Amino acid sequence: MEQLLTLKEVTEILRVSERTIYRYIDSGELKAIKIGQWRFSQDDLSRFIFSKKNNGSYEQ
Repeated sequence: MEQLLTLKEVTEILRVSERTIYRYIDSGELKAIKIGQWRFSQDDLSRFIFSKKNNGSYEQ
């Protein structure tokens, strides 16, 4: 079973605020599920990063 990431872990990986993550969730850009708190699959996060990197709007 794939380990799910917490909101805090995702903010640290992407180096953005929680508010920004909520915007990505609301817009449908980043998939998340709510199990008590927001959880993110590593695969979905990788796809999100790849899509942002290819669009030129995400730099690390």
